[in-house]
Amino acid sequence: QVQLVESGGGLAQTGASLRLSCAASGRTVSIYAMGWFRQVPGKDRELVAATSGSGGITQYSDSAKGRFTISKDNAKNTVYLQMNSLKPEDTAVYYCAARDGTLLKTSANFYAYWGQGTQVTVSS
Repeated sequence: QVQLVESGGGLAQTGASLRLSCAASGRTVSIYAMGWFRQVPGKDRELVAATSGSGGITQYSDSAKGRFTISKDNAKNTVYLQMNSLKPEDTAVYYCAARDGTLLKTSANFYAYWGQGTQVTVSS
């Protein structure tokens, strides 16, 4: 199994940038497709970005396209989410997730391993 720990969340102003990190331990991330999801109270967890095992294939939500970038450093066993041009509606708890297998999936139901989450708050 893989254990995931997110970091890098915090308070940011509209238009600012944050980079979230997801450090994995226990197994190499190269054998997992991984994703970043976010959740606000009362709503389902939604995909922000996902990447394949190799990191060569990525997919983004419509709200993240053009602003966020997911990347995977298999050597460091870490996945990143670079978030630029932040908006108040990006405020949420952000979760890193991994799924068994290298194929990218967009539904949270396919991901078996989750971090504890990191809060991102964007002020207007």
